[in-house]
Amino acid sequence: MQAVLYVSHGSRVEETRKEAVACIEKAQAYVNVPLWKICYLEIASPNVEDGVEELVQKGATEIAVIPVLLLSAGHYYKDLPEEISHVQQRFPSVTFTYGKPLGVQERLVDVLVDRIEAVTDRERTSLNLLLVGRGSRKPETKRDIESIAHKLKSKTHASSVDVCYLAACSPTFEEGLETSLGREGEGTVVVPYLWFTGLLIRSMQKKIEELKAEGHSIEMTHYLQDHPGIVEALADRVNEALQNKESFPVLS
Repeated sequence: MQAVLYVSHGSRVEETRKEAVACIEKAQAYVNVPLWKICYLEIASPNVEDGVEELVQKGATEIAVIPVLLLSAGHYYKDLPEEISHVQQRFPSVTFTYGKPLGVQERLVDVLVDRIEAVTDRERTSLNLLLVGRGSRKPETKRDIESIAHKLKSKTHASSVDVCYLAACSPTFEEGLETSLGREGEGTVVVPYLWFTGLLIRSMQKKIEELKAEGHSIEMTHYLQDHPGIVEALADRVNEALQNKESFPVLS
């Protein structure tokens, strides 16, 4: 029996977990596999092994593991494959296949455009955008964020689109803010390329409010959350995984 295991990052913030569940439930409505489960890589429960165990107990013989991740980084290449490698030893008769993160897609850039338009006046044509990524030591992360920034520039009337990162990469969020605020134009719009709320979003919001209190013209868009474009993209990744049945990488 085919099953789907959604693996979200995990957070201590209850609102983050609720948002993840809500988005996944909306995507699952477009997936014709009735047996499915949500689990987490860290911090929250159930973990990956518990999620697999529950699916197996309900009759799963094939499990499509779907990383609920925006981009390919350490969790996709290392952490999740290690978890599944461990679980495979416990359930050797179960076939595990691997889905892909959402990656760089035009429709996800369109989500960012929607988020920007929600906080700006359409007549303002010289805004500076600051695209904020989570960051990773994997070089693909910077490449992907820069690609998204390039696409965002072509879809908006922004004067500039700078990029920065919250961890592991440079420029940092603080450096990005300094660069963007120093540019000529009608102010800065901070665009977080983050899926759900959490401590990072809250920290950014606090910094933006401080800058606004100091007189800076700056706004921050809503994060991606469960925008219809995001839900559609996640559902498509699940259906692709069910059709393509890509095996997990063999870890040395």
